[in-house]
Amino acid sequence: MTPRRSIDFLFGEDDLLRTRFAISPLTELVAATYVLRRPQGFSPHRRWVESAAPRVAGLRLDLLSAVNPLGRSIWPNFNAPPPISPHPRIEDELARVAATDPDIVRADVERAYPEGVPPEARPFLTDTEPALAELVAQMGAFWDAALQPWWDRMSAFLESEIAARARRLVTTGGAAAFTDLDPTATWDGRTLSVASARMTPRTVRLGGRGLLLLPSVLAFGAWPRVEPPWEPALTYQPPGIGEVWVRESDPETALADLIGRRRARLLAALDRPQSTLELAAGTGWSPGGVSTHLGVLLRAGLVARRRSGREVHYSRTATGDALVAGT
Repeated sequence: MTPRRSIDFLFGEDDLLRTRFAISPLTELVAATYVLRRPQGFSPHRRWVESAAPRVAGLRLDLLSAVNPLGRSIWPNFNAPPPISPHPRIEDELARVAATDPDIVRADVERAYPEGVPPEARPFLTDTEPALAELVAQMGAFWDAALQPWWDRMSAFLESEIAARARRLVTTGGAAAFTDLDPTATWDGRTLSVASARMTPRTVRLGGRGLLLLPSVLAFGAWPRVEPPWEPALTYQPPGIGEVWVRESDPETALADLIGRRRARLLAALDRPQSTLELAAGTGWSPGGVSTHLGVLLRAGLVARRRSGREVHYSRTATGDALVAGT
């Protein structure tokens, strides 16, 4: 049997308490460069690709592509360091990249290309500071064209995911918060293991630092961040990302015409009982908005609610089932 290859985050006594969440605009930016270059592999993002691709056509992106190479197992990290605040502005994050120590830039690029740095990435070794300034300019232009128009929707979705998962971490512990992070991730009560066929297996002792969890709309799969000088982090993709790109004007079913698109979507999502926060995380809508729509469905007799511990779970009634089945 082939031995399991994984990155293992080893939690000490205080690390679970110090685990925290953040939104990373730079992670979304980096992931977006891959999605746009290989859109056929990211069908949930089709609507976004159709919107963003024409916007970035004609932009100079040579250095941005060089630090986000296709078809490799190692990438530079200096262009998307883990955030140091929970929800940073893109302007502040780009300023952090611009202020990166040139020695770190050179070392990070050489680490990503152990067989030799290709010509397109060599400016980061030979003319580091001008190359870094141009990279930040390219990143800013790419952000404005491809991601800024969608950032409010993306942020709302990620905020709802963080609210739901952070509550589970506090009330239930790692077993509930970690086990469904990603199909490649497993939690045994002490170690969070992320299977990786590409990264060199290693054990990362958190040693009281905790783990930074970064939910992402555009990142594909779980992405452990273990290279110094940055703190340990794990990027993951929550369920329901396709909802981010649904515009209010999108055509809906007859059920949506009858009770409203959002209420129809909530009713369809209740194939199993869920709480308001779970529904918010799955749809990307605010918990308050979800609660309001659930109240209407409850008064109409389409959903029922019951308390389970500290949470209230909603499920469809027979009438709600019949409406969903009829569409």
